[in-house]
This record gives sequence, C-alpha cells and structure tokens, in this order.
Amino acid sequence: MAIILGIESSCDETSASICIDGEIKSNIIAGQAIHSKYGGVVPELASRAHQQNIIPTVDQAIQQAKITKNDIDAVAFTRGPGLLGSLLVGTSFAKSFALAREIPLIEVNHMQAHILAHFIDDPKPNFPFLCLTVSGGHTQIVLVNGYFEMELLGQTLDDAAGEAFDKTAKILTLPYPGGPLIDKYAQLGDPNAFSLPEPQIADLNFSFSGLKTAILYLVQAKIKEDPQFLERHLNDICASVQSRIVSILLNKLKKAAKQTGVKEVAIAGGVSANSGLRNALVEMGEEYKWRVFIPKFEYCTDNAAMIAIAGYQKYLRQDFVGQDITPLARMHI
Repeated sequence: MAIILGIESSCDETSASICIDGEIKSNIIAGQAIHSKYGGVVPELASRAHQQNIIPTVDQAIQQAKITKNDIDAVAFTRGPGLLGSLLVGTSFAKSFALAREIPLIEVNHMQAHILAHFIDDPKPNFPFLCLTVSGGHTQIVLVNGYFEMELLGQTLDDAAGEAFDKTAKILTLPYPGGPLIDKYAQLGDPNAFSLPEPQIADLNFSFSGLKTAILYLVQAKIKEDPQFLERHLNDICASVQSRIVSILLNKLKKAAKQTGVKEVAIAGGVSANSGLRNALVEMGEEYKWRVFIPKFEYCTDNAAMIAIAGYQKYLRQDFVGQDITPLARMHI
C-alpha cells in the first residue's frame, strides 16, 4: 500500500489531498477571498494566506482520509510553475514534513498534474491522447504519450485564455474572479450579438492579446453611443466573448487532432470548468468521433488531488528528490 500526501500552493488556493493506492480519499481546498477587493491575486498576500492555511488544510485532509500522519509514505508537492512566494510555502512545508517523518519527497509539475487529473476517476484516457490545458496563466495543447512523456504542440504567444476571461470581466466592471461570472451571464445571452476577431496564427499556437484589445475598443465605443450599454447588453457581450474564446481554443484542438490522428481528446485547467467550453467540446467530439474526457469541476481548478495522483505515479517509479530541491516559478511541461 502507498499513501501519498499531495500539497498544492502555486497561486491562491491552499490544497491538501490524500491518495491511497491511486484512489483519492480527500481533497481539501482553502481559497483566499482577500484578493477580491484588489481585482486580482496579490502575490505577497497569497503567500501569507498560504502560511495561515496550510497546516489546518493538511490536518483536515488527513482526518477526512481516516489515516494518521504516521501512515503517509511520501509527500508530493507543486514545484512550479506558479507564484514564487506561494510555491515557497508549499515546498517548505513538504520538505519539513518529509524530513520529520523520514519519508520520500516528490516534486510535481503543476501543468503535468492538471493533465494527470484525468487519472483520478473513470473513465481514463488511453495513451496517446491530446489535452487542451487552459488556465489563467497557461494555454497549451499537449500530446500525452505516457504519464510523464508529454510533447508540447502549441501554446499561447502572449496572454492565456483564462487571462482573457479575467481581463474582459474587468472591462465589464465585474468583480474578481470574473471568469465564472462571464460564464453565468453568457448562458443568458446571444453568442452572435457582437462580432469579435479570431487571431490568424498559422500553427498550433494561440494569441489572446488582440482579442482583449478588440473587446476593450468595442465596449468603449458602445458606451460612448449608449452610457447604459453594459446594463442593457451584459448577457450578450459575455456570450459573444465566451463564444469567441471557445472557438479559438477548439479550432486549434481540431487542427491538432487532424495533424496527429489522435482520437482521444481531453481538457484540463481552470478554464475547463467553463460550461461553454465543456459543451462545445462534447459537441465537437460527437461530430469528429472523438473520445472526450472532461474532469469533474473540483479537479479543474488548482487542487491537491491532481498533485497526489501525479505523486503516486512517481512513487511507483521511485522518482524522488532531495532536501536541496527549490521551487521554480517558471517550469516547462
């Protein structure tokens, strides 16, 4: 039997999870409401909140799994990518816990963990499969040939899809975090109400900076014509923005599937919780005869269950690191 403690602290969620022989027994997530009044994550405040949250979060995860800290065989933690201050808290705790218990330490790449979240529950994809990984900081298409054999086929050249949602929410004067609110209002609006451009990038890379600018100019022009524009047309502008972001993502994914011939397709990351993206992917999967994999909502956003499941696979390979390990704010897949 292998019992893994997973620790996630890459941004503004402190999370701990217990995995026993590949089965997630607990997944505790502590959010940080303090960032809402600043309209985005403040790194220094995030790291302070992680220090306050990490011990009670780990305790709760252990209790919910009905084990004791003495039962844990290894500690897996997010090494990167992420905010350095936040990563330092999780890394330091994991190193201290492992040192005190004299158990192995396992580093986990946050982006690989998002992809491996698909191995928490059934059905699980077969190798190889394509994964569209979309979050506030990353937008990538990855060819997954094995648990830790991943080839990056395309990524954003500037802003991530999640950032496009969040910046649009700011333009629309919606509170932080705005991405889920855009999703909510979009379900009530007309996705064809406003025309927005799709970047013409020839390969499998993405670009969202031009779209953000187009949204800003559109809203500014409409407000100049009608000061009550946002109040009158919020649902329609949200629907139009969401529709365009989703089409950009899925058109590239369709192109990747055609180039590789892979018929198993997955999404991961915080933006994979977006209902418009999930529904559109299911429809595209039916059209192109793909096997589509979409994680549960709790495994889309940053969480320690994905760290624990990745750590479990590394434990099976005896892939451990020493106490000299340090976090990496920038870490490639």
